[in-house]
Amino acid sequence: MNDEKWSPRELVHRDYRSHPPAYTPGYKTSVLRSPRNALISLQNSLSEITGPVFGARELSPKDNDLILNYAKEGLPIGERIIVHGYVRDGYGRPVKNALVEVWQANAGGRYRHKKDQYLAPIDPNFGGCGRMLTDENGYYAFRTIKPGPYPWRNQVSDWRPAHIHFSLSGDSFGQRLITQMYFEGDPLIKQCPIVRTLGDDDAVRTLIAELDMSAAVPLDCLAYRFDLVLRGHRATLFENRTQGAAS
Repeated sequence: MNDEKWSPRELVHRDYRSHPPAYTPGYKTSVLRSPRNALISLQNSLSEITGPVFGARELSPKDNDLILNYAKEGLPIGERIIVHGYVRDGYGRPVKNALVEVWQANAGGRYRHKKDQYLAPIDPNFGGCGRMLTDENGYYAFRTIKPGPYPWRNQVSDWRPAHIHFSLSGDSFGQRLITQMYFEGDPLIKQCPIVRTLGDDDAVRTLIAELDMSAAVPLDCLAYRFDLVLRGHRATLFENRTQGAAS
């Protein structure tokens, strides 16, 4: 069967049983931001299952190289790494042409943001932002500087583990995912109040990138493998056809 015949197609509903509770007092920000009532699951609207569409012409050659894309008078300071992996849907199918956006702190744990007042210095040659498109197999890769941990105002002695933020846009708005990637072996992961909201070791492991020596560059940089899963499209619609979709 040609999948294109059924496009646009609804996305499967999220399984909220694997999500952390919205209200977790140990993570202080959730106290004010969490909803007080149960979430309501609605049928996908046409605007959720169509677009956005991204093309390579919208990206610059260095967008996926955070080591070079902000360098001005030299290279950024810190451990050079490669992060790579595959973006697939819930059925294991590759998500091609998905826009992968990343942002992070520098090697000292400082973001290039006016509200970041951590005492670590700003690196003048590191912007901390990048983006790329997945290929036909859902594969992505980028170079960067390994971010440093930093303290945050949750409890007095709380520190965030080293992490990279990810924003993914699949082939429809309903697949949008914002998450964070941690690094294998970091002792701060188990102590992080945000990570601990999950309460499930298997779920936590999906957020941890594994060291991948097969993708490392000798005498240059280590590599980490981080695969991501987006919501999948239903294979057929039949009597559950989305309102407004073609017959």
